Amino acid sequence: MTDTICALATAPGGALGIIRVSGPQAFDAVSSICSVDCASVAANTINFTHIVNAQGEALDEVLVSVFRAPHSYTGEDSVEISCHGSRYILNKVLELLIRQGCRMAEPGEFTKRAYLNGKMDLSQAEAVADLIASTNRASHQVAMSQLRGHFSSELSTLRDQLLKLTSLLELELDFSDHEELEFADRSELLTLTKAINNRIASLSNSYQTGQALKNGIPVAIIGKTNVGKSTLLNRLLKDDRAIVSDIHGTTRDTIEDTIDIKGVTFRFIDTAGIRQTIDTIEQIGIDRTYAAISKARIVLWLFDAQPTAEEIADITARCQDRTLIPVWNKADLGSVCCNQVATLPVIAISAKHGQNLDALEAAIYDAADIPTLTDSDVIVTNARHYEALIRAQESIQRVIDGLQNQLSGDLLSEDLRQTLDILAEITGGQITTDEVLGNIFKNFCVGK
Repeated sequence: MTDTICALATAPGGALGIIRVSGPQAFDAVSSICSVDCASVAANTINFTHIVNAQGEALDEVLVSVFRAPHSYTGEDSVEISCHGSRYILNKVLELLIRQGCRMAEPGEFTKRAYLNGKMDLSQAEAVADLIASTNRASHQVAMSQLRGHFSSELSTLRDQLLKLTSLLELELDFSDHEELEFADRSELLTLTKAINNRIASLSNSYQTGQALKNGIPVAIIGKTNVGKSTLLNRLLKDDRAIVSDIHGTTRDTIEDTIDIKGVTFRFIDTAGIRQTIDTIEQIGIDRTYAAISKARIVLWLFDAQPTAEEIADITARCQDRTLIPVWNKADLGSVCCNQVATLPVIAISAKHGQNLDALEAAIYDAADIPTLTDSDVIVTNARHYEALIRAQESIQRVIDGLQNQLSGDLLSEDLRQTLDILAEITGGQITTDEVLGNIFKNFCVGK
């Protein structure tokens, strides 16, 4: 990394903009366009100065923050220039830096350099992107936990335990000509290996929750025509998102939007009303309703009259693998509400007047079964990490099977080594090619 990179680190169009510069010539490049000698000022200081163009004319009043290697985000000499947010000013400053030998940074290149310079491991680097993309308290909390190294610490503990197992088995192999010596008690090894397997399984099982926190939990709103599905969606969103009409079959396609409940994002899907129809377009909408059920984690079943036994059987059959919440709408009309449907408690609401929606939102949140998170909890959100954990689980399971079948230590040691290598992939210990790294960082924003 002999070149020096620069990029706008803030979104364009704001009152202020920050240009980040990092690399061996960062101090010289910035010093050449302003009156601050970055190499001589104290590290971690903010300095007021003017940016001047090639003709010596003042372009902007700026603040220049100086960070000296290795105590910077990238681990290199770095400078951040805080300018006014004018696109003209920001582009001109970048042009001046490029004339001084800098080049424009690629997406995620600052974070990539931080990883390559040992400022963070690969899982922490990926957490930066998750932190930027976080849209609710829960996803922010998970990203911060990973960025602070809690996931890395979990993996480090697992690797230490695996190394201990491997060392004992390989020591036993070194003295294989002394059959009376046994450095590794097989029953103790089996107990420890099962504990490692359980922890890896726990991490991989958290991926479903992680994806829900990261992408939002899908909730389908279903029911017959004209029972108030669109009214309920609008009430939950506090916006007229869906068309509401007394005419049956108004909603002919799924309508989707999100709301935040107790720091967790839920993706609500309003669907076409379920009924018998000869209208081809409406039937397509009903088919999409059934498709939405199959993709939802939670299903709100709205009705304004006692469902028939056939309706109950049909809906419960379609929602077997989902959490079904029966909702009796139009309670303001004084209709008699049933207490339960198919052994499930019914929530009575008035979508039109907003009656009892707090209880409905609480039921939706409870149905999501989101664990109470602390700052140190580890939840897997990254598909690459999940895939590696599944492979590690398969590998450590072979060790368990081998121990139970009295396999030789050299075969067991091979699977233990493979498990170690797989876990190392997550933090970057086995990531060596530019192609793999490029694929990981390609979706980062420029300037980060």
